[in-house]
Amino acid sequence: MKIAFLGPQASFTQLAASQLFPDALLVPQTHILDCFLAVENGTAEKAVVPLENSIEGTVSMTLDYLYHIQNIHIEAEAVMPIAHHLMVHPDCHVEEITKIYSHPQALAQSFHFLDQKFNLAEKQNYSSTAAAAKHVADHPERNLAAVANQVAADLYGLKIIHRNIQDSDQNHTRFIIISKGVNGYENTKLSILGEKSGLLITLPEDHPGGLHQVLSVFAWRKMNLSKIESRTLKTGLGNYFFFINVVGKWESALHHNALLELEALDAKTRFLGNYKEFILEH
Repeated sequence: MKIAFLGPQASFTQLAASQLFPDALLVPQTHILDCFLAVENGTAEKAVVPLENSIEGTVSMTLDYLYHIQNIHIEAEAVMPIAHHLMVHPDCHVEEITKIYSHPQALAQSFHFLDQKFNLAEKQNYSSTAAAAKHVADHPERNLAAVANQVAADLYGLKIIHRNIQDSDQNHTRFIIISKGVNGYENTKLSILGEKSGLLITLPEDHPGGLHQVLSVFAWRKMNLSKIESRTLKTGLGNYFFFINVVGKWESALHHNALLELEALDAKTRFLGNYKEFILEH
């Protein structure tokens, strides 16, 4: 089985994918869109992409492609603790570090530590944490540093000078498995955090109380919503779609009737699947 993931090698998404699919062929992709396209065109059966970080919030590109690329479903979610480390080439003069490279989210998640300890060093955005580590390894003469994970340090022979530099001990990233199937993922070796359903909803028109009407469909049925996220449709100001998570199983007539009521309200609704949420290790 081929599993696409947001690369490169030693990215946090690879760490998640390797726990979710320990026996599969993992194929790195350059961008989140590439992961979706790999599933859409059949070059990979499934893909693992980041959806949300507890510090920096939702990964907007993932939501956008869930909406704009049809026939894609969510098979599972997985939550993984994120540990950022500051690493350098073994020959680096630490007191002379001039630049620190990493993915923008990793730099943001470690902002306070870097600002206090290395306020004079320039913080440089890079395409991924792993690519930043490789860049540091390729330029030992320049006294550079990278924010990345343990696997990246091992892969590129870097020395970790500060561990767990993330600003919050509760730094977690939520990943999703996407495919053309529905509810096709099971893993008895991973702990289950819960179960939920994913919905994409577009309001029929911009009118007073429109969102309230949609939310009332869930409220009077006492369907617990754990997430409501709005994203622009990119068709003009004020035009949005909503990503909604409903807690629990989706199997009763009550739930199916909710979709019928949304349809009666002329709300465009796409059911992404009912799926389990798993817990991963660092």
